[in-house]
Amino acid sequence: MYILFEGIDTCGKSTQIEMLKGCRPDIVVTREPGGTRTGEKIRDIVITTDSISPKAETLLFLADRAEHFKRVVEPNLDAIVVSDRGFVSGMAYAMESGEEDFDLLLEMNLFALGGRLPDLVIFFHTDEETLEERISLKEADVIESRGVEYLMRVQKRMREILGRVGIETVEIYAGDDREEIHQRILKYLKI
Repeated sequence: MYILFEGIDTCGKSTQIEMLKGCRPDIVVTREPGGTRTGEKIRDIVITTDSISPKAETLLFLADRAEHFKRVVEPNLDAIVVSDRGFVSGMAYAMESGEEDFDLLLEMNLFALGGRLPDLVIFFHTDEETLEERISLKEADVIESRGVEYLMRVQKRMREILGRVGIETVEIYAGDDREEIHQRILKYLKI
């Protein structure tokens, strides 16, 4: 089973993945961008360079996604693969950066994913107040430094994408108690 944990920066995806991994060490955990040696290099470029054009950023994310799917996800589809982000984030950030052609973006992502979309998306959503508070507690990377309004627009795009692609989605409010969220995820995944 291939599961994406999706949501904008600081919404708690990574925390919940770590909690899930703690009680189920057999789960294959990965992330986008990253998850492979090539992906980590791409991640470093994207989150530390502020002079990349939106098209180049989109293509870098797609290159990472293709490598990630081929090297990590596909060989482990007989297990539970949990990815911290995936094509939903990729499309949402690209759309918010001006790449408005939904069908083209979806086609490019399907190409990168070998035609296989995830089985399930756990979508973490937040509000401006929670987002502002959490961002203020850390040093912002290039994407986070685009601001709260930008990230809230990306979140809106994520919701739009999920509504259009028809993948089973579970919505989680990021401001809820961590342990309560963890228990809901365990119950939903029946693990």
